[in-house]
Amino acid sequence: MAEGQTPRPSGVSKRGFASMDPARQREIARKGGASVPSEKRSFSQDRSLAAQAGRKGGEASHGTRKPGDVAGQAE
Repeated sequence: MAEGQTPRPSGVSKRGFASMDPARQREIARKGGASVPSEKRSFSQDRSLAAQAGRKGGEASHGTRKPGDVAGQAE
């Protein structure tokens, strides 16, 4: 094992955001969406576009149910 690394139990990954030290996590999180150009952040600029996308997602996830239907009830 390399110097400065603590031994990890088998089966535990040392990759990913959660395994980073807290200071590094804050540094990355502070940047937010800075890597995305503002013209590509359409939902933050247009609330109606975000609402429309949310409605489409809701319709898709509920299949053929109508807004007044209650889950688990037979027609």
